[in-house]
Amino acid sequence: MCLSSIYIFLVGFTNCFFFKVSCSKSEFSLEGDYLLGGLFALHEIEQATPLFSPETTECFRHRSSKSGYQMMQVMRFAVEEINNSTTLLPNVSLGYEIFDHCSNTKNFPSVLSFISKNGSIKPKEKLNNYQPKVIALTGPYGSTPTITIAPLITMDLIPLVNYGASTSALSNKLKYPSFVRTIPCNKNLIEMIIHIIRWFGWNWVAFLGSQDDYSSDALKLFNEYISNTSICLAYQESISLNTNYNLTFQKIDMLKINVIVVLALSQYASKIIKAAIANNIQDKVWIASQSWAMNQQIPREPGIGKIGTVIGITERLLSVPGFNEFVYKDRRTTDVNHDEEGDIQSTRKMCNQVCDYCTLLTPEEIINENPTLSFAIYSAIYTIAHALHKVMQCDMNECRKNTAVKPYMLLGEIKKLDFPLSGRQVKYDDNYDPTISYAVVLWHTDVNPPQFEMVGTYDTYPEVTFTINNSLLPWHNNGSVPFSNCSAECKEGFSRQPEGFHSCCFTCKKCPYNSYVNYSRDPYTCFPCAENEWSDEGSTTCKRRSVVYLQFTEIPSIAVLVSAICIIILLIAIFCIFAYNYNTPVVRSAGGSMCFLMLTCLILSSISAFFFFGEPTSALCLLRNAIFAFFFTVCISCLTVRSFQIVCVFKMAAQFPKVHSLWVKHNGQWLFIALVSVIHLISCVVWMTFSPDKPIADSWTFKDQIMLICEMGNALTITIVVFIGWFLGFLCLLFSYMGRDLPKSYNEAKSITFSLILYYLTWIVYYTAYLSFKSKYITLLNAIAQISSINGILFSYFIPKSYVIIFQPQKNTPAYFQTSIQNYTQTISRT
Repeated sequence: MCLSSIYIFLVGFTNCFFFKVSCSKSEFSLEGDYLLGGLFALHEIEQATPLFSPETTECFRHRSSKSGYQMMQVMRFAVEEINNSTTLLPNVSLGYEIFDHCSNTKNFPSVLSFISKNGSIKPKEKLNNYQPKVIALTGPYGSTPTITIAPLITMDLIPLVNYGASTSALSNKLKYPSFVRTIPCNKNLIEMIIHIIRWFGWNWVAFLGSQDDYSSDALKLFNEYISNTSICLAYQESISLNTNYNLTFQKIDMLKINVIVVLALSQYASKIIKAAIANNIQDKVWIASQSWAMNQQIPREPGIGKIGTVIGITERLLSVPGFNEFVYKDRRTTDVNHDEEGDIQSTRKMCNQVCDYCTLLTPEEIINENPTLSFAIYSAIYTIAHALHKVMQCDMNECRKNTAVKPYMLLGEIKKLDFPLSGRQVKYDDNYDPTISYAVVLWHTDVNPPQFEMVGTYDTYPEVTFTINNSLLPWHNNGSVPFSNCSAECKEGFSRQPEGFHSCCFTCKKCPYNSYVNYSRDPYTCFPCAENEWSDEGSTTCKRRSVVYLQFTEIPSIAVLVSAICIIILLIAIFCIFAYNYNTPVVRSAGGSMCFLMLTCLILSSISAFFFFGEPTSALCLLRNAIFAFFFTVCISCLTVRSFQIVCVFKMAAQFPKVHSLWVKHNGQWLFIALVSVIHLISCVVWMTFSPDKPIADSWTFKDQIMLICEMGNALTITIVVFIGWFLGFLCLLFSYMGRDLPKSYNEAKSITFSLILYYLTWIVYYTAYLSFKSKYITLLNAIAQISSINGILFSYFIPKSYVIIFQPQKNTPAYFQTSIQNYTQTISRT
């Protein structure tokens, strides 16, 4: 109801427009079977003034626009070309009614004229019954003027095929159901700009726009689209014609921004560029939106060459074949009729169909004007024509003129259109937006007239493609791509450390060992490598660690295993020799039956060497040290008892006869061995139960290796186990020292001392190496220590006695041993 009242009010105060003003035939109108509407800005309003009473904007009072006049000529040319076609709309003529739409918000009379029927508007009329003056219209130029008039047009579902409104809001079909456009949406423009910025590696940019729907929508989209990219919007401002440009450029210079995106209408862009020249802004990269990318006046501004490099985004196809010839032909006709129509046009100032300067333009001035929207207008007229062709069921020869054509019928056909036009395919998506075919143009302002060279392309049909020929860009910065980043890119292997509000501002930190930076995943984090991986300082990837352990096939391993086998064989052979010669004095003096216990313990201790090789397991870790620790300690206890017995027989028997008697009577040597063995067995069981040796993967010692080793377990339990053996060794050494002057045949002091000193030195070397170095060969050293300890007893205690048994049988007689005892007794008595 409210909308109807507004319409009636507007129709009322523009009544003079519809009924009192008569417009003769001119460039603004053409009769035809079907009428098209056209809205072009033949004049530009630089500064809107507030109105205090309703009135129609008189466009002729404002600044003239050659570009707008050229756009109007493209529409006239397209209509004439279609009317002359024998295949498109045969035997049907198109007419047009064109108005100068110079105002952003107040110029409604032309629109009301289009939607009227016989000078009146019926808002509640059914679509099937209502037939407005035009079946479709094109224009106006600009998003804000289009948004202003679109509700009036779409109310009756009249196709508004627009050539100059790119705001994404118009893609909303619920609000603007009959809006169609032939230029890309702002969404596509922003995607193109982001492609350019990323192509050259920039991330620190400024955005300047005007205070209108076009710029505000573009700025909103730009912020939205860069949110998930590496691009930062360092500075943004919506400017007006009265903006303090000096302050704006001071802020841009202070922030060290070298890339400036200007998405504004041409009059605002002109102000920005002039202000940049006046403020001596130099060596910047300017990205020009489609609205001023091909502007003919701005490149001619004095001093524009100093501001830097200007890159524009425009339609890829700009030229319209045959248009130049049409302009030359039309100019000749206009010159002839100029004098006749001059007086008539001067009386029609309310029509907004007056253009005093238009007839003064030369063909060259029209042709050389900004061609950015030429193809968009051309394709808009052809879109309407093709849709009408479908509605009227035309064939190659004629159309069915008796078909009732309503404007809304064209909409359904427009969505299905897919036709070639001047080498480009014209088709629309569900939002009535066209396919994209952008060009990147480079401004050459050092020549006269200025030139626009295509250096890149962006297409979405049949697939998305984007490319720029870098060799065609002679940058102002000595030919190299200008730097426009808040921070220099980090070197390989360095992560970014945020600095300030923007993610583009950062310092660089080298990733430590065993970490890496993945720029595609997160350039701000040094990710730790996995357990089985490693990396050097400052790495971008991790390498797989090699798993190492002592293997059977290694030469040192084979040497130790062969040694262990030889020792076992030798010990078994000695066992057999001693058994065969059990009743001989040598075997008796060596300990008799105790020798077999010692040899058995040494054989079992030697077996533990086989558990040091291969991949460590819980069983291997347990057996390799537990077997040796127990059985070798038993062997040491036997040596201790044996040393004590010899001293006891020769030195203590006479002094302490009762003690000696009790020792012999109760088999003191076996009780001692049993007691020590039980105590040591208990300590070993505690060790193996509560904190046994267990396999671990050592990933911290070597950066590129994982060592599979056996961890020793609790230090206290291990110390107890080791202490028992070492304490027995100390007692053995003490008794050996006490018996150093015994008969030669009974004197094992040297052999026992040698074996025990070798035992101590071997394990001191091993534990020193274990605490000082980390290597898989520490395990090998452990096995060698065991073999060396066994060899000490074998070669110093058993081998000499075996040698006497085999090679010096004369010393293995009771007489020889009796002689040794007598000599010792005589020596003692003399002292």
